[in-house]
Amino acid sequence: MSALLATHGLAAFYGDFQALFGIDFAIHAGEAVGIIGANGAGKSTFLKTVTGLLPAAPERIVFDGRPIGGLPAAAIVRRGIAMVPEGRRLFPSLSVEENLLIGGYAKRAGPWTPARVYELFPALRELRALPGNALSGGQQQMVAIGRALLANPRLLICDEISLGLSPLVVQGLYQTLPAMMREGLTVIIVEQDVGLAQRTTSRLYCFQEGRVSLQGASSELTRTAISAAYFGSTAA
Repeated sequence: MSALLATHGLAAFYGDFQALFGIDFAIHAGEAVGIIGANGAGKSTFLKTVTGLLPAAPERIVFDGRPIGGLPAAAIVRRGIAMVPEGRRLFPSLSVEENLLIGGYAKRAGPWTPARVYELFPALRELRALPGNALSGGQQQMVAIGRALLANPRLLICDEISLGLSPLVVQGLYQTLPAMMREGLTVIIVEQDVGLAQRTTSRLYCFQEGRVSLQGASSELTRTAISAAYFGSTAA
């Protein structure tokens, strides 16, 4: 079975500085795959390159059988990839509902509508007229997820959605993941909490200094192996 998204020897640069070195990555339709790694490991650079914010050779990134490397970010959204960015990045001058509706600018057909997002996150229904910056961190994260869903993507990328939130709020957010995937979503989860990443994904990739240092089934990777890959030390 061919992958929904695959990268082949993917490299990325900031000017003369090379940040990614030959990343081979694949995710199949219907999977939830995690990416872990320390700060500076290359996770965010990988996401920026996949979503068109950094250049790449076309054949280095293939989505749904077609090369997309180097396409503009808007074109990649129209192809069916949407991201929930680290830090949520809502528009503070816009209401909750206006922030959500921005996600639908690509006008892709699919199951996600504002009404469906309000079913997934009932708390937002009563808050929809408030400005985005009037919400709690957890509520803002719901808006950021809902905004991405309204793009009706085939692949949803979640970048550090637990960052700065209480464990209870994080648990609530991750409990919505099965409902999203039942609508046909494939999900990449970038997560600092290794245990959470293992529990919510079927496979894990660990990045270290711009390279894949470990990959495998989430349930089979040991903490010793993950620690070695994460920090670049030698596993016992």
